[in-house]
Amino acid sequence: MREIRWIGTAVGLALFSVALPSCSQGGGSSGQASSNAGSAPGEAPQIQWNRKLEQQLRDAIANAPANGLKPDLFLKGDGQDGPALTAAALRYAEALAHGYADPTKIFPVYTLPRPAADVKQGFIQAAQKGDLTSWFNSLPPQTDEYKALSQAHLKYLQLAGKTPNFQPVPDGSAIKPGKRDNRVPALTAALTAMGYLAAPQQGAAQQSPAARAPARYSPRLVAAVKKLQRDFGLKTDGVAGGNTLAAVNLGPAGIARECAIAMERLRWLERNPPPTRIDVNIAATFLDYWRDGQHMDRREVVAGEPDKQTPQIQAPIVNLVAYPKWRVPDSIAEKEIATKSQAWLRENQFTTENGHWVQESGPKNSLGIVKFDMDDKQQIYLHDTPAKALFALPERHRSHGCVRVQNAVAFANAIATEEGVIDQFQQAMAGQQEAWVKLKKPIPVRLMYQTAFWDGSRVQFRPDVYGWDDSVAAALGLVRGVKWQPVEQSADIGP
Repeated sequence: MREIRWIGTAVGLALFSVALPSCSQGGGSSGQASSNAGSAPGEAPQIQWNRKLEQQLRDAIANAPANGLKPDLFLKGDGQDGPALTAAALRYAEALAHGYADPTKIFPVYTLPRPAADVKQGFIQAAQKGDLTSWFNSLPPQTDEYKALSQAHLKYLQLAGKTPNFQPVPDGSAIKPGKRDNRVPALTAALTAMGYLAAPQQGAAQQSPAARAPARYSPRLVAAVKKLQRDFGLKTDGVAGGNTLAAVNLGPAGIARECAIAMERLRWLERNPPPTRIDVNIAATFLDYWRDGQHMDRREVVAGEPDKQTPQIQAPIVNLVAYPKWRVPDSIAEKEIATKSQAWLRENQFTTENGHWVQESGPKNSLGIVKFDMDDKQQIYLHDTPAKALFALPERHRSHGCVRVQNAVAFANAIATEEGVIDQFQQAMAGQQEAWVKLKKPIPVRLMYQTAFWDGSRVQFRPDVYGWDDSVAAALGLVRGVKWQPVEQSADIGP
């Protein structure tokens, strides 16, 4: 097997000082790295190690970067005995099968179903067959997305190795197309290191890209920046400032880190998810609708603001609600509704029921005219919104934690049709009063946070607006990422 060597910390993934954020649904990630999920419970199996099995293990662990993992997390040096090799094999297998870290120990809320592989029994059987290689290869997700992230991770590790002294672009005002700025040479060098600009041809003067670059922000550089902006879901205006500069300053090693974190998150997920489901990427603010294993739809969503984070959960949609009322949570009522004037409350149709604020059904209702009611103790759900303009924004973390869905009525009609309750739903909508339509079969919704993902044709990235990547990185023995710009807060009051 071809050995892939991990790039050392000075080059690979150590561009940033180690520190952990605090974040959560109402408090954020604890910032604590979990205990290694790779330690196998119970008595270790007795394996008769031989030269062939040991070499297969060493080759597999040397290939750990293909899974975004550092080999020295599992095996160090050449002198280990049988029990040490067994422990290393189980640690690595657990990391591939279930993830290296335990997300329930990193995040205060994490209810997504986990994989169920029996690693110890699988290890015994693979050792008896004399084929650890095939077994290790079978453990991580076998999806196109995981494979694409793996390839991207190795690509950016290789690029990082070619630029061991990557220098971030200094802070300052935004660099605008056509303008002159003394940071343009540094921007040129960074874009070249990341593969957005072609490297100088062989035989060119032996100068760095920064030394050769002019100080004018030329159309060639603008085109490269726009490509990076597309990859990071940013406004493609070619202006190098804010989160565009943050993305540039990731460098190739930082992008490799994003891929490694994304692969770890995919390893946390069950290998055979429900064939009919809705997957919401909280970080990238879009949803995918799957029906009987077929991808049916992708549409934009609005997720929670950084201080009102949408949690990572799985819960089913059980009802479609036509013209819902919004029963305002006490926390929102105390902080926001209580400050409004009586005229504003009347205009927006707020009343009280049993001592609690309620917004009546109608076009001004913060839930819009349809709600996807979920059986979830976190009281998170999908819904329509009257604030349609938010879906056109590249940055859509503007809610109080629930998920607003683009063209929600059309989406609800599609679900009602496929679930065989379209007549009931249309009748409920015609009444223009709150009415509940129960689905014949609940539809699972997975709320996930992926700052690196595959869109079917290329790997894309998104700013880590919640700061959750740093906690996962710490658990993987990686380092802290760049500082992303704060998200603009929404002016509306909806959930």
